[in-house]
Amino acid sequence: MAASGGYNYRDGTQRSSHKVDRPPSLNSNPKSSVKSKALPASGPRRNSTGSIGGGGAGPATSKNDTGVPGRVRVAVRLRPRNAEEMVADADFADCVELQPELKRLKLRKNNWDTDTFEFDEVLTEFASQKRVYEVVAKPVVESVLEGYNGTVMAYGQTGTGKTYTLGRLGEEDTAARGIMVRAMEDILADVSLESDSLSVSYLQLYMETIQDLLDPANDNISIVEDPKTGDVSVPGASLVEIRDHQSFVELLRLGEAHRFATNTKLNTESSRSHAILMVNVKKSVKGRDSALPSQNGNNSHMVKSLKPPVVRKSKLVVVDLAGSERIDKSGSEGHTLEEAKSINLSLSALGKCINALAENSAHVPVRDSKLTRLLRDSFGGTARTSLVITIGPSPRHRGETASTIMFGQRAMKVENMLKLKEEFDYKSLARRLDIQLDKLIAEHERQQKAFEDEIERITIEAQNQISEVERNYADGLEKERVKYQKDYMESIKKLEEQLVMNQKKHGSEKITNGPEDDDSNVTTIKESCRVHVEEIDDLKKLLQKETLLRKAAEEEVQNLKIQLAQWKRSEAAGNSEILKLRKMLEDEEHQKEKLEGEIATLHSQLLQLSFEANETSQRLDRNEPGKVGGLESLMTQVRHPQLKDSGNEEKTSIAKLFEQVGLQKILSLLEAEDNDVRIHAVKVVANLAAEEANQEKIVEAGGLTSLLMLLKSSEDETIHRVAAGAIANLAMNETNQELIMTQGGISLLSMTAANGEDPQTLRMVAGAIANLCGNDKLQSKLRGEGGIKALLGMVRCGHPDVLAQVARGIANFAKCESRASTQGTKTGRSLLIEDGALSWIVQNANNDASPIRRHIELALCHLAQHEVNAKDMISTGALWELVRISRDCSREDIRTLAYRTLTSSPTFQAELRRLRIDN
Repeated sequence: MAASGGYNYRDGTQRSSHKVDRPPSLNSNPKSSVKSKALPASGPRRNSTGSIGGGGAGPATSKNDTGVPGRVRVAVRLRPRNAEEMVADADFADCVELQPELKRLKLRKNNWDTDTFEFDEVLTEFASQKRVYEVVAKPVVESVLEGYNGTVMAYGQTGTGKTYTLGRLGEEDTAARGIMVRAMEDILADVSLESDSLSVSYLQLYMETIQDLLDPANDNISIVEDPKTGDVSVPGASLVEIRDHQSFVELLRLGEAHRFATNTKLNTESSRSHAILMVNVKKSVKGRDSALPSQNGNNSHMVKSLKPPVVRKSKLVVVDLAGSERIDKSGSEGHTLEEAKSINLSLSALGKCINALAENSAHVPVRDSKLTRLLRDSFGGTARTSLVITIGPSPRHRGETASTIMFGQRAMKVENMLKLKEEFDYKSLARRLDIQLDKLIAEHERQQKAFEDEIERITIEAQNQISEVERNYADGLEKERVKYQKDYMESIKKLEEQLVMNQKKHGSEKITNGPEDDDSNVTTIKESCRVHVEEIDDLKKLLQKETLLRKAAEEEVQNLKIQLAQWKRSEAAGNSEILKLRKMLEDEEHQKEKLEGEIATLHSQLLQLSFEANETSQRLDRNEPGKVGGLESLMTQVRHPQLKDSGNEEKTSIAKLFEQVGLQKILSLLEAEDNDVRIHAVKVVANLAAEEANQEKIVEAGGLTSLLMLLKSSEDETIHRVAAGAIANLAMNETNQELIMTQGGISLLSMTAANGEDPQTLRMVAGAIANLCGNDKLQSKLRGEGGIKALLGMVRCGHPDVLAQVARGIANFAKCESRASTQGTKTGRSLLIEDGALSWIVQNANNDASPIRRHIELALCHLAQHEVNAKDMISTGALWELVRISRDCSREDIRTLAYRTLTSSPTFQAELRRLRIDN
C-alpha cells in the first residue's frame, strides 16, 4: 500500500483523508473487574531520586505525606482483524492466543512453541467499550474524585486501536464512546458545579514541541517544574471550565480537528503526535465546618467561627500516544519520516524510564524527552496509573506485538506512592466571611434606622400630645375665667340694683309707716346679705374645682415628660447595644486579619525553610579532608568544610576556618583555576559576609572587587547565585553601596539578571539591587546604569520570592523619590513611571502573596504623593488601587497613608468627584 496521503493540520483545513476508527467487530458479555492474580501489588518501594516521580514529594498541603503504595495496572486489548489482514493472513493463525479467564496471553514463536504472559486484565477482540472503561479507567476516575491524581494511557503499534479506545466520541453509536467521554460523564455525575470546579486542557506533543489543541496559535508551550514539590505543569496551556457534557464533547471535537495525522501503509489516518488530555478537579469536602460560642460569657449572643472549608485538588491525565512503527513497514518518507523518528525517539525515552524504574535504578533519564517530563508523576510518582496496551493479531507484525507486550510487562513492575491532595480553601472562607460581614452590617443598619425612626415617631407623638393638652388647658382656663368674671359682674350689678331698690323702698316705707318699720327693713337687708354670701361660696367652690382640674392637667403633662425621659433612656440603651455589635464586628475583622497574617507568615516561613534546606543540601560534602600542607591544605579545607548538623555549629566551623587560614588566602582562592575551588571559596565568603562584623574586613581586603569580578568573568550559575547573595549582604551598608556603584556593580548585576534563569540566582540579584534602591544619593546613577530595567526584566521568572524582591526594590526607589520631591531636590515625573514600571505595579497591586502586595501598596502610596505623577496613575488605573488600599488594606499604616494621599491631591479629588466616588 502506498504511503501517500495528506496531513491533518491544526486548523483542519488541509485534511485529505478521514481518520477511521476500528471498533471491535462484536461485543461479548463483559465480566466483572477483578484484581490481578499474576502480579499482586507489593509493599511500598523506595523511589530513586531520579525517577519520573522523582523528588516525588507531594505538595505541603497534602493530607498524608507518606502516601499509599499502588502499582501501575496494565491491561492488554486485542484488535480484530481488518479487511486487509483477512485477505493477506487468511492462511495463517493469529500470532497471539488470549486466555481472559486466566488473565493470560500466549505469543506464538512458531507452530509448536509459545511464550506466556500475565496481565491485570486481558480483553479480547469482542470486549465492549464499556467493559474496557470499567476495568481500565473507572478505578482511576474514582481515585481522582477522592482527591488523588490519576493517569490513563494507551500504548501500542500504529493502527491497533489506541485512539478508538481513548478518544472515540460515539456520536453515531453511543456504545462506542471511548474512555475520555465516559470518564467525563462519571466526573460530572459526582461533582457539584455550584461548589466544585472542573477545567480541561488538551495538548499535543508534536516533534518535541507542546502545542495547544484548543488554541492553535499557542504552539510552543513550556514545561514548568516546581523546585520544591517536583510537580509538573504547563501554565501556558488553555484552561477551559466545563459546565456540561456537551461542551466537553465540543472541545474534544475541536482538539481532534487540530491534531496532526497522515496516511501510511499501516494506518490510513495515523496520529503523528501524542495527545494529552488534562482534567483538573477541585472538589469541596462536606461536613468539615463547625461553630463555636463566643468567649464573652453572654449566652444570648453566639458568634459563629467557621473553620476554612477543605478542598481536594486532583488531576486526571489521559494520554493517547502516537503509534510506534517501523520505517520499512510504514513506508514513511520525507517529512513523515522525520515525524516517525521523533515519535520513536520519545517512545524509546519512555521505555528507558520504565526499564530504570522496573529495575529500581539509581538514575532514571527523565529529561531525555518532553514526554517523560510530562509523565513524571504517572510512573514512579504520586498518581494512580492504568495502562492499556493495544496489539493486532497479524503474524506479520509479531515483532511489534512482542515489543508492546514486553513494555506492558515492565510497566507492571513500577510502583507509585498515591498521595491525597487536600488543603484548606482560605479564599472561599474569606469570601464567606465578607458576605456574612456585609449581611450583618446591612442588618445592623436596618435595625438602627428602624429604631431611630421609632424613637422619632414616639417623640413627635409625645410632643403633639403635650402641645394639645397645654392648648386645651389654656383654652379651658380662659373660658372659665371669662365665665366667672361675667357671672361676678352680673352678680355685682344685681346687688347694686337690688340695693338701690331696697333703699328706695326703705325711704318710702319710712315716710309712710314711720319708725315701726325699721326692724323689718333691717331683717330684709340681712336676708339679702346672706344670699349674696351663699353665692360667693358657690363661686369659691367652682374656683377650687377648676384649680383641681388644672393640677390634674399638670400631672398628666409631668407623666408625659417622664415617658419621654424613659424613651430617651431606651434610645441610649439601643445605642449601647449598637456599640456592642460594632465591637463584635471589629473583633471578627481583627480575627480575619490575624488569620490572614498567620497564613502569609507560614507561607513565607515554608518558602524560607525550603530554600535554606536546598542551600544546606548543596553545601554538604560527604568526604573528609586529608592531611596535606601548604596551599593544598587550604584548598582542601575550602573544598570540604566540615559542616555540622546545626546552623550554629556550621557558622562556628566557617569562623574557625576564617581564623586558621586568613581572609587574604580565602579571597585568593576566588581566582583559582579549579572551578570547584572557586565555588566553595565564594560560599565561604558569602557565609562570612552574612555577619555584619566581617563585612568591613571583606571590603578592605578587596573581597567586594573579587566578587564583582566573578560576576563578570565566571559563567557558572552557582558562582553567580552565591556571589550575588554575598553582594546583597554587603549592599545593606550605605558605604558599601557607594563602592558597589563606583565599581560598576549595577551593570554587572543587570547583566547577570539578563542571563540568569535560576529563580534563586535572580532572587539574590534582585535583593542586591533592592538594597541599592534604598540609597537617596544613587537614584539617578542606578537608573542610568539599567537598575530599574533589570528589576522589571526579572519578573519574567514568575517565582514569588523573585517578585517579592523586585517589589521591595521598587518600593525603596519610590520612597526615596517621594522624600526627594518633598525636600524639593527632585522635580518631574517619577523615573519608575518613565521606565514603564507603573503598569506592572498596578497588575500586581492585589497579588495573593502578602510580601509582594505589601511592597507594591507602599510603592503606589509613595508615587501618589507627588502631584506630577497623578495623571499617569489615573490613566493606568492606579487610582482605583489607591482607593481599594485606603479601604481594604489589612495594615492600618498603609491604609492611612493611602487615604491621606488621596485627600491631599487636588487631581485625585477632582477625578473622584467626576466618578462620584466617596473616599
